[in-house]
Amino acid sequence: MLTFFVIVPVLLAVLFLWMHANNIVKIVAILFQSALFIASLYLVWITRDTDVITIVGSYDDVLGIILRANSLAAVFVLLTTFIFLATSIYSYSYRERKDVRTFWFLMFLLQASFIGLFLSGDLFNIFVLIEVSTLVTVILAMYDRNNRNLFHGKVFLLANLVSVQFYLLGLGYLYRITGALDIERVTYALANMEESNLILPYVLIMASIAFKNTLIPFFSWTPKVRIYPKAPTVVAAVLSGIQAKTSLYLFIRFQEMFAPVSMYDFFLVIGIVTGLFGAVMAISQTNIKMILAYHTISQVGLMTVGFSLASTYAYIGGLYHIVAHAMFKTTLFFCAGILIHSYGTSDVYKIRGVMKRMPLVGLAMVAAILGITGAPLFIGSVSKYFISYDTAPLIMVVTVALSLGTIVSFVKFSTVLFGQCTLTGDIPRAEICKTIPVVIMGGICFIGGILGPQLIYFLLRYDINIQLMSYAQKSLLFAVNAVVGYFIYKYVVSGNQLLSRIGAYNFSFKMICASIGVFLAVMLLLMG
Repeated sequence: MLTFFVIVPVLLAVLFLWMHANNIVKIVAILFQSALFIASLYLVWITRDTDVITIVGSYDDVLGIILRANSLAAVFVLLTTFIFLATSIYSYSYRERKDVRTFWFLMFLLQASFIGLFLSGDLFNIFVLIEVSTLVTVILAMYDRNNRNLFHGKVFLLANLVSVQFYLLGLGYLYRITGALDIERVTYALANMEESNLILPYVLIMASIAFKNTLIPFFSWTPKVRIYPKAPTVVAAVLSGIQAKTSLYLFIRFQEMFAPVSMYDFFLVIGIVTGLFGAVMAISQTNIKMILAYHTISQVGLMTVGFSLASTYAYIGGLYHIVAHAMFKTTLFFCAGILIHSYGTSDVYKIRGVMKRMPLVGLAMVAAILGITGAPLFIGSVSKYFISYDTAPLIMVVTVALSLGTIVSFVKFSTVLFGQCTLTGDIPRAEICKTIPVVIMGGICFIGGILGPQLIYFLLRYDINIQLMSYAQKSLLFAVNAVVGYFIYKYVVSGNQLLSRIGAYNFSFKMICASIGVFLAVMLLLMG
């Protein structure tokens, strides 16, 4: 069963190249994504009680290609299939996408690499799939073929080639000391070794994953290179909604693998700083895609905090926030694409009156904004509730500060909903094929808050409940934060030239490479 999740998208990708009718390609893509989504729901259901393991080829579980689906991997596969299904529907009427066959060939290859990474039980196969997804991402990012896109794509490719070498070196060291590449066997072997033998491979691998996660000091370059303003909207949505989750998945797996030496406190601090810097950079942007891109970094910082706290509730909250982030961030990127196409600009100060002109899109945006800011009854409030549940007062202050930064930037973002548009010319309304996935995902942002504990139990198999009094206190805190955030935007952020200069800051390629070395050196020093 697991083999089909990886092989079938690749076979369909090749088939698309032989099809001549673009409309047939789109229909086949939607039908297949629907079937794959249903299959992934079934996978989530059966992995609630037992792992599903497939050994490809006539080899034993050491030499063969191992695909292993546990409850965590199944949830990531489900997210991937759902986002790609929404993308297929959203992209149906793209008139600017002339070469539909090549586009969907690349998208299906990207999907196969993501699913293969989540299901892979072999460390070297993970390396291969990281490389495949990176290469396909670069091609998709450069799909419009203008000079700026080509430049950013090259920088992204070279930077990732540098970072992944650290993973490969750490992997070689692991194979030398364990004699295995299977994740389960390596985890067992590391648990019975001296900690001094684990430090170097741990630092090498985690430095590479931290780069992929855009943690400090790597936060600045990624939005301008990977999710920059000229990237196709659906590509930006997939990269923010899914690709960012692949790095978080690897972060979870390798922290568990290297449990004897894992630096949870170090990554807790790194997550806090990343979240705060990402929020500040988001506040400083005027391009709606850039606001969303930097908020991906801010939310990754928050999720890293959840995974680094010694708390089951925080861990569950971090996992559920991955689901929440995939929903509301993909919704917002889809909405951004609709607005840019309709208004002919991505400037947040020039787009106005969305609620009046496109009420369904506007309502979906409201639901997604309330979700990402953690408003009561919406999906983000549940995940943030568990991340900050039963934590130290200092961590509580940090989560409040992160929430405040999110609120300020989305007060700025939400100004597009109302007011009178000053742009001249006809502003077309959203097409139905784009509106449908936006409205559905906006609805999930609300349902995920109302039925949060039930969805956590179904997806993650954790039976936990929300304490009504505690939730009410956090809701009151959100209301205070919202009022403070509005006044900060009105009297501090709006028209602030210093913030504009901060928002323009970016890493050069040399600084990117140097920062990887510095990050690795700091980890080595802290581990003695």
